[in-house]
Amino acid sequence: MYILILGNILDKEAARLKNRLEQAGATVEYWDSQLFPRHLQMTWQPHLHRGDLRLPTGKTIGLEDIHSVFWRTLRPVDVPSLPNLRQYRLAITDSTSALRSLIRGCLAHWVNSWEAYQFHQEQPLQLSTVKELGITIPKTLVSNDPDRIQLFSATTSRVVFKPVYRGAHTQFLTQSHLEQERLTRVLRFSPVTLQEYIPGTNIRCYVIGQQVYAAEIRSTYLDYRKDRKARLIPAILPKAFHITCLRVAQALFLEWTAMDWRLSPQGEFVFLKADPSPAFTKFEHVTGFPLVERLVQLLMN
Repeated sequence: MYILILGNILDKEAARLKNRLEQAGATVEYWDSQLFPRHLQMTWQPHLHRGDLRLPTGKTIGLEDIHSVFWRTLRPVDVPSLPNLRQYRLAITDSTSALRSLIRGCLAHWVNSWEAYQFHQEQPLQLSTVKELGITIPKTLVSNDPDRIQLFSATTSRVVFKPVYRGAHTQFLTQSHLEQERLTRVLRFSPVTLQEYIPGTNIRCYVIGQQVYAAEIRSTYLDYRKDRKARLIPAILPKAFHITCLRVAQALFLEWTAMDWRLSPQGEFVFLKADPSPAFTKFEHVTGFPLVERLVQLLMN
């Protein structure tokens, strides 16, 4: 039986996990989606619900022989360029459809599942789902309507903005961002997410199965990811908060995730986001939490 890692050796997180799995006795291979269709062959027979992968090494792995898959990175397919743009786009569409079909048709234990990946791509829906659990989220607007954005900023004391999905760091909204000509021009390309700024303490917690590991991130930056001097400090938090994290993970189909929270000065935990494929090497090294060990157990059980 095989354990596959959706990713490649260039990813240090994936490489570290592969090494630890092999030390534990598992047979592990990378499933690098960007090698398809040039260097990776895939076969799928819907009438039999069977399929297989032929790796660049020549090794063939049947879907029924895959015990579990760790979802690290789903990279775009790599189709050779074609002189005809329409044919090139069709080739990408066909390759992507085949890849998605095989991923969803693989009945192995996925950490995490396709549903979890989709939820992460639809972050406004992720926030709404968490809110329905009775958990506090920031006041949030997702829009490309300049009038709605002007109204939100005027009725919210301090506002930050960020992409709807990913690609840029969080920033404070300023009057220069709200200049009508600039706002109209930018919003013709894509919507934006605005949120009320929540002062307080950064909390990051990792959920692995039923285990929750939390740390405070001390930083003077608005977005601590930009702060090379940010400090990670293991945190002992109320049991009720751990239960809340498990409830969020379940609602978002996550067996493995890193969640970002803000602990307000009033002592309220405010949910910001959940990542289905977070980096973990630095967090584990600094805090001493056994993240990789728990991932190995989750994937091998």
